Amino acid sequence: QLLNGAYNIISVGLSPQDTYLVDIATDIPTFTDAFDVVFHAAGKAHSVPKTEAEKRLFFDVNLQGTKNLCTALERSGIPKAFIFISTVAVYGCDSGENITEDPLNGTTPYALSKIKAEKYLEGWCAMHNVKLSILRPSLIAGPNPPGNLGAMIHGIENGKYLSIAGGKARKSVLMVQDIANLLPMLIEKGGIYNVCDSYQPSFRELEMVICKQLNKKLPLSIPYWFAKSMAILGDCLGENTPINSLKLRKITNSLTFSNEKAMRELGWKPMNVLGNFQIE
Repeated sequence: QLLNGAYNIISVGLSPQDTYLVDIATDIPTFTDAFDVVFHAAGKAHSVPKTEAEKRLFFDVNLQGTKNLCTALERSGIPKAFIFISTVAVYGCDSGENITEDPLNGTTPYALSKIKAEKYLEGWCAMHNVKLSILRPSLIAGPNPPGNLGAMIHGIENGKYLSIAGGKARKSVLMVQDIANLLPMLIEKGGIYNVCDSYQPSFRELEMVICKQLNKKLPLSIPYWFAKSMAILGDCLGENTPINSLKLRKITNSLTFSNEKAMRELGWKPMNVLGNFQIE
């Protein structure tokens, strides 16, 4: 939707609305169109694998799916530009501030599958003289966002969300519209970039924006020691509990990324998340 009007869009995916209905994790698409620009945002994320089969699925979708897409493009026509949506998970960081574009220390199946897909695309695009862009977005803000931001909204909406230790930890967030805003610059220049707002909001600031839009009171903030006790109990009960040690670390540790390279090399000015974020 963000790109409608600016580009003639042909889509590939698993939705009945897609132009090409195909699972790239298992099949090589057969394109009857040639493309100038490929925007590859298909991927598996937002889950913790418990079995070897579930771990393998990350590589089937994120790596093999990318290879299958490239094989299809070799047959239908090589594009001028390829834009790949990767992830900040490739850095393998639970905490840190203003993290730059290297090194890549991610060890989870999700991170490794994205790192391997990035490396594959670097080789493939160099071989075929394609301008490659790799975006590593942080939390994405927009209507009905995925992941942790979506979970926060649902929790506040249902009255099942608790702020922890004053919500002081800061996170990098990106307005989803900025991905569309970046496309003309990426098509021209390429490169690997962290993409996020220059201002890193705290959990409390995000809670305030969400509560205002939902017309809800600010959630109660519980002390860290109490949350830690709940997290230890959650570790025993399984990952579907409201909080466990992993979730607690994510909520109480700041994790921010530097967008300086994208701003410097692309001349990009990111949108302010707190001023523009609309839940629906």
